[in-house]
Amino acid sequence: MTETIVAFDFDGTLSDSEMTVLLGERCGVADEMAAITERAMNDEIGYAESLRSRAALLEGLPREEVEAAYDTVRLRRGAPALIERLRASGVTTAILTGGFERGVAAALEREGVDVDHIVANRLPFDGAGEALTGEAAGPLIEGTKDDALEALTSELGLALEDAVAVGDGANDLPMLRVAGLAIGFEPKPAVAPHCDVVVDTMAAVGAELETAGVLE
Repeated sequence: MTETIVAFDFDGTLSDSEMTVLLGERCGVADEMAAITERAMNDEIGYAESLRSRAALLEGLPREEVEAAYDTVRLRRGAPALIERLRASGVTTAILTGGFERGVAAALEREGVDVDHIVANRLPFDGAGEALTGEAAGPLIEGTKDDALEALTSELGLALEDAVAVGDGANDLPMLRVAGLAIGFEPKPAVAPHCDVVVDTMAAVGAELETAGVLE
């Protein structure tokens, strides 16, 4: 097998949930959230602008509502098995997401699986820790996924062309463009032309990884 790292997007890829929409449902702004998200994923507005706009809609959302939303985040069918298979094969796994670390962790914990690296953003709470501030923080707001992937490959002593990236939206384009293998998971129209292959199930991702020699 080829030594590599497989980097997944989360919302829309490993999960069919969209965390900001789930949070938005808790304060009645889900439709506005979904509209902003769709524009960002189709590369109609910048990701940083879109994330800050969505975070602002959540200002004042109580902690218990935030945690309840994160608890509804689910991994896509077949994702836990694929992650377990990769890790059992000694393949380094990563999640690079503009979504929120707590939601990713909750979904992984629920399925009893883990990945080697999570690079994600967060929604800060106020000084009392009781409600969201309406701001967003983290490495993947202004930072991009190609930089995050390059840092991980360098740490592993690999080149970017050794990496596999799996994603669906415009904020995944930077890592899809630099990875040796770019797998589009039901990619948006603006993203599909930049993918080496396009799939719509986790089983199909596994099959492409077999073809590439990442999995036996």
